[in-house]
Amino acid sequence: MENLLWFLIIGLVAGWLAGTLMKGGGFGLVGDLIVGIVGAVIGGVLFGAIGIGGGGLLGAILMATVGAVILILCLRMLKRA
Repeated sequence: MENLLWFLIIGLVAGWLAGTLMKGGGFGLVGDLIVGIVGAVIGGVLFGAIGIGGGGLLGAILMATVGAVILILCLRMLKRA
């Protein structure tokens, strides 16, 4: 249960950071949480594929944020098409 709570907190922080970095103002609390969680999965897969592991809380937030930024970029590209 505690791991799930940390995963949700990291997802929320990553989603908010990605929304801020991408100048989109975020997607609201639930939207930021979803973007952050999906971004955490994407970031984990990408960083794992290149052999980089995130250490600790800051590493997890960084990986999730990078994944969330990539997700937002993809969503914006799909929206334009």
